[in-house]
Amino acid sequence: MDNRTQIIVLAKRPRPGRVKTRLTPPYTREEAAELAADALRDTLDAVAATPAAARVLVIDDPVPGVAPAGFEMIAQRGGGLDERLAWAFEDVYARRRLPVLLVGMDTPQLTPALLTRAATALQAHDAVFGPAADGGFWLLGLRRPDPALLLGVPMSTAGTGAAQLRRLRGLSVATMPLLTDVDDAADAREVAGQAPHTRFAATLARLGAGAAR
Repeated sequence: MDNRTQIIVLAKRPRPGRVKTRLTPPYTREEAAELAADALRDTLDAVAATPAAARVLVIDDPVPGVAPAGFEMIAQRGGGLDERLAWAFEDVYARRRLPVLLVGMDTPQLTPALLTRAATALQAHDAVFGPAADGGFWLLGLRRPDPALLLGVPMSTAGTGAAQLRRLRGLSVATMPLLTDVDDAADAREVAGQAPHTRFAATLARLGAGAAR
């Protein structure tokens, strides 16, 4: 693992009705927020266990106590997701001119081994790209972040990943394994099955009856 790599977790504070809205139904807004909170905790645990020059939680509502020990916390900037991604890279890179990996809070199956693999790849490539099963991406790493690599990329569509890769054309890009983002109940069950020892999987099992309502 390259200890000169910075890792960003881009997240929303888990509030009912504001996160994981596609889980409702079958889950209530409160249950969806609980699942989101555990997905975020699992993600932060994986990042915390990965050697890095810095770990930064970039969140929409940076209230005290959200970021665990060992994490810096800064507020998201921008409107659309392309802007929030671009400025997260920009703001973290401005603090330290070091390569940056960014992940979201939708892949609680994330492991330190995957992050280590991505950081190692970033030593030899300009970018690292982690494709998601829904056509988006779960990880993006940039050795030298530039907002122009992200601004204007259409987000949250089946073509987002392909569009982002086109934007990286001309750079050397390493590709990570395909992962499933947790968007709906079917995704949640799939991810929990892949990572049964996570907080997310335990909460999903406890809320299982809710899915049958």
